[in-house]
Amino acid sequence: MSEQQITTTDRPNGDGDPQSAALGATGLTKRFGGIVAVDDVDLAVPEGELRAIIGPNGAGKTTLFNVLTNALAPTRGSVYLHGEEITDIAQEKRPHRGLARSFQSNQLFNELSVLENVRIVVQTMESGPFSFDLLGEGRTQYVEQALDVLDSVGLTDKRDVEAKNLSHGDQRRLGIAMAISTDPSVLLLDEPTSGLGSSETEQATDLIESVQEDLGLTLLLIEHDMEIVLSISDRITVLDQGQVLATGTADEVQNNDEVQEAYLGGMREEL
Repeated sequence: MSEQQITTTDRPNGDGDPQSAALGATGLTKRFGGIVAVDDVDLAVPEGELRAIIGPNGAGKTTLFNVLTNALAPTRGSVYLHGEEITDIAQEKRPHRGLARSFQSNQLFNELSVLENVRIVVQTMESGPFSFDLLGEGRTQYVEQALDVLDSVGLTDKRDVEAKNLSHGDQRRLGIAMAISTDPSVLLLDEPTSGLGSSETEQATDLIESVQEDLGLTLLLIEHDMEIVLSISDRITVLDQGQVLATGTADEVQNNDEVQEAYLGGMREEL
């Protein structure tokens, strides 16, 4: 391990104590047969931090998110949320503990309006997935909460538009709205700017920052656009072949020789 890989904290990957972090993991591993997609990862994201997860294609970034949210059960290791071990908590129960996620591929109710997409999430959180009258008259009591969420992400004027008719950027915005409708304390975003044009990317970046600040969230972000990562992240964790290669500030990561070799390819010379 190089000296540049070590920051001022006392853990070898530059993180703090996973069991006292907003979101933490110890020894997190996911195997698919002989393939190790996530390999003995320790992670400690403190309250209120915006942490970017970066790495080359196949580094294990999305698999790490899947294991943190229990979309995939870990082969071994532990996950902690605000100091409580949640390793065995089912995926669908984690939003009720404060852990939410927005996906790289938008998971929307395409035939329903923007408002209904958010309203269904709000009602499900309040009354459960099998609540009576989910699509009937009883839904009206949750509309006001849904409208507040739409206002926070700038989609109020699109409230009656069917999700399938939104632009790609607005679909991403709706995906974030649905995630924050669960009232999370920790939010995971998987490549929220993927496939967006420059203008939509700028808008999405502004939204991420404003949502985090306004809601006081701890936020983990998988993002391929290094300009975004370097501009908005408090700290960055670099994965390579499923392992944590380095964790640190933008400057520390850019000046890490192992990160340069594995991923950034001399970017520090351009910045």
